[in-house]
Amino acid sequence: MIIRERDDDMTVELICVGTELLLGNIVNTNAAFIAEKCAMLGLSMFYQSVVGDNPGRLEELLKTAMERSSVIILSGGLGPTQDDLTKETAARVMHRELVEDVRARQEIQEFLEKRGRSITDNNWKQALVPENCQVLYNANGTAPGIIMEEGQTRMILLPGPPNELIPMFEEQVYPYLHKLQPEIICSKMVKLCGIGESSAETKILDLIETQTNPTVAPYAKTGEVHLRITAKAESEQAAYELIMPVEEELRRRFGNLIYTDDPEVTLEMAVFRLLKENHLTVTTAESCTGGLLAGRLINVPGISEHLKEGYITYSNEAKEKLLHVPEEILKEYGAVSAQTAEAMAKGGAQAADADVCVAVTGVAGPDGGTKEKPVGLVYMSCYCKGKLYTEKNQYSGSRSKIREYSVASALTLLRRAVAEYTNEVNGCGL
Repeated sequence: MIIRERDDDMTVELICVGTELLLGNIVNTNAAFIAEKCAMLGLSMFYQSVVGDNPGRLEELLKTAMERSSVIILSGGLGPTQDDLTKETAARVMHRELVEDVRARQEIQEFLEKRGRSITDNNWKQALVPENCQVLYNANGTAPGIIMEEGQTRMILLPGPPNELIPMFEEQVYPYLHKLQPEIICSKMVKLCGIGESSAETKILDLIETQTNPTVAPYAKTGEVHLRITAKAESEQAAYELIMPVEEELRRRFGNLIYTDDPEVTLEMAVFRLLKENHLTVTTAESCTGGLLAGRLINVPGISEHLKEGYITYSNEAKEKLLHVPEEILKEYGAVSAQTAEAMAKGGAQAADADVCVAVTGVAGPDGGTKEKPVGLVYMSCYCKGKLYTEKNQYSGSRSKIREYSVASALTLLRRAVAEYTNEVNGCGL
C-alpha cells in the first residue's frame, strides 16, 4: 500500500461505483455534484472514474488513486446486496478489518421499522464499518458513509442514491473537507454575445498569460462566449474583492458585448428586459429556423406582454402571403438574400403591428446549397422603429447546429437593435 506523505496540493479523485453507470442505465449526477462542490472548496480534481461492481478492478483503481491523490471520494456500492462491495474493497486496500457499529445498526433498524419494512439478515451488512474510521450516519437511508485516514491520504465512501449522498456530503463531508482546505474558490461569470471565442480570447490574452489569482477562462457556447473569473481566498468576501478589478477590466474591454453577469440570465432574458424597459412589442419572421427563434423568446416568463406573433414562412408563397414580401424581390434575389430578409422584417412588423421584427432566412442543409449560396449561408434582419439592421453569416455543421447558431445570432442582432434604439431615445447604452 502506497500512502502519500506530503500534502502540498490538496487533490481529490472521484470514483463512482456501479455497473448500471457503465451501462448507461442511470445518469451519473453524483459526479457533477461532487465535482462542483470540490471546486468551490478550492480542491483540485484531476481524475474521475467509473468502475463496475467488480472488487478486483475497484481495488486496482483504488491503489492507483492512492498514489496520485490525497483525497479519494467513492460513491455507490454501500448497499446490503452481495454485489455492494465498495466498503469491503476499500477496507482491504487500507488494511482494516470490518467491525459492527452499534449506532449504525440501531439506526438501520429504526429506519426500516418506521417505514414498515421487514429486516433481513443482509441489512446488518451495512452496519459493518472499517475499524478506526469516522462514520457518517445516514438520516435518509440505511447505508452509513465512511471516512478513513492514513497519513496524508483520506478515503471517503458515500452511498449512491443522490437523496442520501447530497445531504450527507453537504452536512458532513463538506465541513470535513473545508477544514483540510480552509481556502475557498468563488467564481463570477461574464456573458458575451456578438463575438467569437477566438476573438474574445485574443482580447484578454495578456490577462490569461500573466494570471495567478484570480484567473480568467473563456468558454464557448452556441453563439456566445462566457468568461469565468475565479479567485481563491480565505472567505467569500475576500475572493470577490479579488474578482472585482478583473471584472471591471473585462467591462472596459468588451463594453456592450457583455449582456449579463448573472449566471441565471440567458440571452433571451436579456433581450426581454430591453423590450420591457422600452415598452416595445416584437414579432418574429422565420424561414430556416422554423419557429426556434420564437421558441427561445417564449422561454422567458412575461414575454406574452411583448411578443405579438411569430411567423413561420418557409415557402416563398408564405413569405408573400403573410409578410407581403414582393414577388420581384424573391425572383431577383432569391429567398436567401439580404433583400428578402429585410422585406421579411419590415413585412412582419407591419403585419403584426409590432415595434420590432427580427427575420431569418438561410440554407440549413444538408441539401439545397449552391456555389453562390452554400449550406450554412444565413441572412437575418431586424426592423426596429423604422430602422433596419441586417447581417450575413456563414455557419458550418449539421442542420440542427446551423439553425441553433442562426437563432443565437438573431437574438444578438435583436438585442443590438433595441439597445441602439434605447441609446437614441434615452441617451444611454445598455
